[in-house]
Formats: sequence, C-alpha cells, structure tokens
Amino acid sequence: MLKILPVLLLLTACSPTTYYIVRHGEKEAPGSAMGGDVALSAAGEQRALALRERLKTGRIQYIYSTDTRRTKGTARPLAEALGAGIETYNPRDTGFVRYVLGRGKANALIVGHSNTVDDLVNSFLGRTELQDLPDSAYSNLFIITRKGKKISYARERYGN
Repeated sequence: MLKILPVLLLLTACSPTTYYIVRHGEKEAPGSAMGGDVALSAAGEQRALALRERLKTGRIQYIYSTDTRRTKGTARPLAEALGAGIETYNPRDTGFVRYVLGRGKANALIVGHSNTVDDLVNSFLGRTELQDLPDSAYSNLFIITRKGKKISYARERYGN
C-alpha cells in the first residue's frame, strides 16, 4: 500500500481539470407578467437534458449558475443526476474565475448568458478568444482544460 500511495498522488497531481461553460438553454418569450427572469422553453428543457447526457461522465464536482430561472433550469438535470448542488454566482463578480480556480483540481460546469459566457472563457484562458454570443446561439459547449500550466480550449456542440 505504501508503494501505491506515491503513484496515486502523482496521478492525481497530473490529472487535468476541466471547466465546461455553456449558455442557458432556449428561453420562453418574455411576457408582461414574467419580467426579465424567464423560464426555459420546451426546447430549452430538452437542451438541458442533452447537457446532462453529455456531461454526466465528466467527473464534475461543482456546478455554478447565475441566479435566473433559465440558467438554473439548464444546470438542474445534471445536478440532480450527480446529486450535486448548484452554486449561484454573480456574473459581474470579477473574482469569480479566481474563486473557481482556487477550489483546486475540481471539474466544473458554469452556466451563463450570451453576454457573459465570453467573459468567462476569456478569463479562464487569459486571452480574448470570444465575443458576445448571438442571441440565437444555444448549442455551444466551451471546454477549458488545465494541466499544470498548460491550458487547452475546445468548442463543441450539444443538443439539437
């Protein structure tokens, strides 16, 4: 057992940490009674289920969402599948990315908005890679992987 422990520690130290960043799923059309905090549409609920299927094996330990119905609704199916909570963050908090990075080697899902996802991706990368997403863009899955000082970036699609 004593010989195995250093190997396990080395493997853990060398394992990458992955941050998955998405925009919330499709939203209901805002009505006069809803205000700005609209829920997911049926298509958005289907997208949230597709996100759960795509990420349920991603060893995600933390799930972050802004405090809106549509972002929480996007995160909820995965959180329920993993038995994880959803931690609310303020998209204007400039220290949020440092907070996430400070939690150590823990894979995370972060759900934001068309005008905040780019800020998150750019902050994790330390460079400008994205601009605001178009209002019609819902299927992007941004994947940032850190292994030591090396950072890799991928942009994939999920759902229909």
